[in-house]
Amino acid sequence: MGDLKLFRIDNETTVELLGPALALERPLQVLIERNMEALFGVRSVAREHSTGKKYGGRIDSLENGSPVIFEYKRAVNENVINQGLFYLDWLLDHRAEFELLVMKNLGSQAAEQI
Repeated sequence: MGDLKLFRIDNETTVELLGPALALERPLQVLIERNMEALFGVRSVAREHSTGKKYGGRIDSLENGSPVIFEYKRAVNENVINQGLFYLDWLLDHRAEFELLVMKNLGSQAAEQI
């Protein structure tokens, strides 16, 4: 897989943005997290959120409302899908923890909208 590239949507077509491609996941993650609401209409609840000892993972970006988990990967293999399913299992098992996280970071009104 080549470098990660960024695109602009222009009249229902994509136009590659000129400049250096992002070679690492982290710069892309930071860019998306800073513009999460404008790009996807969701607000960031947590970044690199630990799933605890039992699950032993870290969710890259966790969003509010109908929970959205963003996982940034350069790899293209079945492990990417497995990790997404793993985080879905964690979220289903930790709904109350997620609601408290939303309340802490975005307020009780946002938590009531989950």
